[in-house]
Amino acid sequence: MTLNWESTFAIAMELRRQHKVVNIEDVTIQQIYKWTLELSEFEDDAALANDDILYAIYQDWFEENIHGKTNP
Repeated sequence: MTLNWESTFAIAMELRRQHKVVNIEDVTIQQIYKWTLELSEFEDDAALANDDILYAIYQDWFEENIHGKTNP
């Protein structure tokens, strides 16, 4: 599976899986940016990221932690 900046939910789920012990409330937008670029499946231009995209990833991750729809 290839990830890009439009794949906010898929990125959030992969970050959630890889960073299980992280308290999402302590995660910064900069950390999300860095961790997303480090994903082996991520294949998009780093320069295309913006605060709206990064916040959407954060929000998807946060919502999944609250509602627990998927297993980490």
